[in-house]
Amino acid sequence: MARQPDAKTTPKFSSDDSALIRELALLLDETSLTEIEIERAGLRVRVARNISIAAGIPANVPLATAAPVAAASPAAAAAAAATADLSKHPGVVPSPMVGTAYWAPEPGAKPFIEVGAKVSAGQTLLIIEAMKTMNQIPSPRAGTVTQILVEDGQPVEFGEPLVIIE
Repeated sequence: MARQPDAKTTPKFSSDDSALIRELALLLDETSLTEIEIERAGLRVRVARNISIAAGIPANVPLATAAPVAAASPAAAAAAAATADLSKHPGVVPSPMVGTAYWAPEPGAKPFIEVGAKVSAGQTLLIIEAMKTMNQIPSPRAGTVTQILVEDGQPVEFGEPLVIIE
């Protein structure tokens, strides 16, 4: 006799959820994005492509996952609190858009900035790629870079702290 999945661990999809997943998958194709994540009514949906050809998943098939939003672990809560504290820092430079942050103009090139570097107002700090467009992020003020808060190639959200300049 086959065991039925536990109702508490298996996400329930309504026809609205299925329609949302289809819309997000179409949006991936239309915009050439590789990943979209949305949270609505306690349900988090992430649609991504190019996950892993080695794992046997075709590169052109969107993958949808959904998980109920649960209470964050203490470590995750501490990391979120640290990020929230950094966003209130007077020298923080927030991301003006959603995209992928890059430290250098091209792979292998010298980074725009390093910790300890002096920067002037308007100097390029990093690049954020959004919809295949490279957007230079200028320094809003002169000062010294004390922290770089994102990794090279890391996805960033709107308003996420990128750099601290003091």
